[in-house]
Amino acid sequence: MATLICDCNKTMPLDPAVLGRALDEKLTLHSTLCRREAGAFQQAVKSGDDVVVACTQEKRLFGELGQQTEGAVSPVRFVNIRETGGWSRDARSAMPKLAALLAAARLPEPEPVPTVTYQSAGRLLVIGPLQEAERFAALAGDVLDVTIFARGGSGAQERRYPVLGGRIGSLTGWLGAFTLAWSQDNPIDLDLCTRCNACVSACPEQAIGLDYQVDLQSCTGHRACVKACAVAGAIDFARPPVAHSDSFDLVLDLQREPSFARHAPPQGYFHLPPGQAQGPRALEVVIKLRELVGEFEKPRFFAYKQKLCAHSRNNQVGCDACIAICSAEAITSDRARQQIQVNPNLCVGCGACTTVCPTGAISYAYPRASEQGAKIRTVLSTYFTAGGTAPVLLLHGHERGQALVEELGRAARVGRAEGVPANVIPLPLWHIASVGIELWLTAVAQGAAHVAVLATGEEAPQYLEGLGLQMQVAQAIVEGLGYSGRHFSLLQVASADALDGELRLLASRRGATPAARARFAVSGEKRTTLELALDHLCDQAPRKPEQIALPPGALFGTVAVDKDKCTLCMSCVGACPSSALQDNPESPQLRFVEKNCVQCGLCATTCPEQAIALQPRLLLTPERKQARVLNETQPYGCIRCGKAFGTLKGIESMIGKLAGHAMFQGAALERLKMCGDCRVIDIYSSRNEARITDL
Repeated sequence: MATLICDCNKTMPLDPAVLGRALDEKLTLHSTLCRREAGAFQQAVKSGDDVVVACTQEKRLFGELGQQTEGAVSPVRFVNIRETGGWSRDARSAMPKLAALLAAARLPEPEPVPTVTYQSAGRLLVIGPLQEAERFAALAGDVLDVTIFARGGSGAQERRYPVLGGRIGSLTGWLGAFTLAWSQDNPIDLDLCTRCNACVSACPEQAIGLDYQVDLQSCTGHRACVKACAVAGAIDFARPPVAHSDSFDLVLDLQREPSFARHAPPQGYFHLPPGQAQGPRALEVVIKLRELVGEFEKPRFFAYKQKLCAHSRNNQVGCDACIAICSAEAITSDRARQQIQVNPNLCVGCGACTTVCPTGAISYAYPRASEQGAKIRTVLSTYFTAGGTAPVLLLHGHERGQALVEELGRAARVGRAEGVPANVIPLPLWHIASVGIELWLTAVAQGAAHVAVLATGEEAPQYLEGLGLQMQVAQAIVEGLGYSGRHFSLLQVASADALDGELRLLASRRGATPAARARFAVSGEKRTTLELALDHLCDQAPRKPEQIALPPGALFGTVAVDKDKCTLCMSCVGACPSSALQDNPESPQLRFVEKNCVQCGLCATTCPEQAIALQPRLLLTPERKQARVLNETQPYGCIRCGKAFGTLKGIESMIGKLAGHAMFQGAALERLKMCGDCRVIDIYSSRNEARITDL
């Protein structure tokens, strides 16, 4: 693999020797790689090996240059080392960071995953005031097949587009598959209306507007409009409401309140409230609408393993963290099948569900956790190899977060900001919610002094709440183990200036790290990765308490059993999805393996005696991985044959509850103390029992 670095007209103090040693490659420093030294790029792309170009500004130019170069067959990747550190105030100290970014760019691309396909024929539904809807229809009508659903206003005299009217019942779907259901409950049939305006002139209450709909609250029943429209026959006040539905590929919503109230609306739906209908956002939306004709694909961002899911057992709901946090409302409960359902067409790939999932039943598929882990490990190991100390990982989104980082870098170049500090390593993600506690703790175990997540104000509120809780849990763990300092932070900034100030503070937050850095690879299983990280942090911990208290909602903990209430019915064992609660085939015992517990709450929900309560904590003694007895009792033997068929507390509780019932008196009550076989024998051998043959 060839790496091409450029100091961008000598504006960056790059040290090719330091960078080359860290990458185990001899590097040549260029100053105008995109101009006079472009021959070096052309020579590299003819080699057949992968090429990394340390420039993103001229990505398009390099692409065109590669197409024009005969024999250019090398795949090319681009990485930004300029705004991310080369233009900062302390750029001369940033070589370890820049080497880490170059090393990350050399990693192979994520493995391909199944895709989700959308097909759009360009059928556009515009909902809103008639004049505004027609204006947008004119901008896109040459490419798209436009239908308007009028919501008041006044339209043009010429009928250029189909116009619907009435009361909207529902709007559902996604790109290429929207369904609008509405009721035609207005006296004027828009298909029959000729827009002659005779009804508008005839109406004494002026209850008919130029959207050709009757305001029934203003109408007093003169019916002058009916007489004026006698020839066309478009007005009929006696017509019953007619239900309609139709399909569309795209939706432009010009109403004040959106039809989809969720934070992440479905793809293909655009909302432009009145305040934005005339601004730059409107132009951006029109351009996007015109481009959305054809077939489109996106990765299937998630993978789901139902056997690990702690959502439901026996029609009881335990964990619903993924459903609660999904801003696209793409996840629903399927209690009948004891699982969740994820609609891949609505999923936007934020990954928040994978972050809050306690078991790893739903995981991020593109890129996979193992691929993200390999990137973090490569970045940190290269950083240390190049002589860096106290690295801080800055995880940010690939759109607004990336733009803020680049804006800050440009401001630093002209002296208006300090820029990204030398020990702060920006790492772009598809979405900041896609990486959670298992990778944060892994990063600390591998030497990261701090992990920061950059929120820019476009994230759903529940995402920030979920990330905040995860950080509380992670911070409680490292503090409990004696690692001093703050290791995790959620930065909420909206401008480059604000980011500059936060990064200055962040660079000094140097949390303690293990004396020996971890070398393990991130597993595809969330709990496995967590255990690897915890084992390493515990082995190297300055302090080793027996347990660490964790905040509510943590994914580690124990269960407390009220022995006076518990009858050892073992309902909780059947409900436990992670085998944390277990029975003993040899004797009436309820056993518990704390390492397996995910704090889903299914045991507490299922327990008929309400004898179980969750206690979040992290136990650090060997007992955490061993089965321990939470409750036990004597077996209850059949009073006829002596065979054990229940527990003493269970039978006593049953007898106590049924003793007053009319059906369980005398001999019938004694049969409750018998096993199933003896109970049948006793009934048929008793002379006092009435038999059907005796009737």
